[in-house]
Amino acid sequence: MSGQKRPEIGAEVTAGGIRTNYLEDGQGSPVVLVHGSGPGVTAYANWRLTIPALAERMRVLAPDMAGFGFSERPEGVSYGLDLWVDQLVGFLDALELPSASIVGNSFGGAIALRAAARHPDRVDRLVLMGSVGVPFPLTEGEGLDAVWGYQPSIENMRRLLDIFAHSRELVNDELAEVRYRASVQPGFQEAFSSMFPAPRQRWADAMVTPDDEIRALPHDTLIVHGREDRVIPLANSLRLMELIPAARLHVFGRCGHWTQIEWADEFNELVADFLTA
Repeated sequence: MSGQKRPEIGAEVTAGGIRTNYLEDGQGSPVVLVHGSGPGVTAYANWRLTIPALAERMRVLAPDMAGFGFSERPEGVSYGLDLWVDQLVGFLDALELPSASIVGNSFGGAIALRAAARHPDRVDRLVLMGSVGVPFPLTEGEGLDAVWGYQPSIENMRRLLDIFAHSRELVNDELAEVRYRASVQPGFQEAFSSMFPAPRQRWADAMVTPDDEIRALPHDTLIVHGREDRVIPLANSLRLMELIPAARLHVFGRCGHWTQIEWADEFNELVADFLTA
């Protein structure tokens, strides 16, 4: 329909000095969903199946992080964990939220983890899914190295979707075309390629929160992982389970890196029950 608003674009606030596009739905206790770092990713692409389910019981907020989606890509900015954590805390400030629960996916898990460690009073409950944030050897070949090294083409996007999803049923030419088009919107690939240039192990290392800070987390924490995840190893979540005092772990079998998509109904119920208990 001509003139119809794109579902990826919601409201806008300035968060940590970054003009931030975000989606919002529901009422009640706030939860902020922090997306992963795939090419062409947006809060909508990452959380489109999660937002309406959680919104039945909570106020759901899903921002595009700086350099992704329809948030600002400031010229000359140095992308890194400090920038994204400041944006996340600034997002809470902009919406006048003293605190909120945080759900972090992959790269977003590293942001959520560091924010909880550095600003514990701003985080209620914590959900880490397929999370970065502890040391791990970069998954090469068909893994995180390929995701961060993406060069735009439909063929390359199809290959990445095969890496993300365990179920081939989720990967088709239409999805590859949609995600490819998202990745080549003006400014998207330029920002993405500047974030994680080779050698890429250093960028995974830069997202690590020290063990002692993780051990000090006071938050009730739900850790979620797909057993067949080829992007972020299951060992990450096992380590987080060892370190976080008030943690519980749920592993989905027959599941890759897209827990919230491959097991959407079960994931939504699990997270909603945890956040509202």
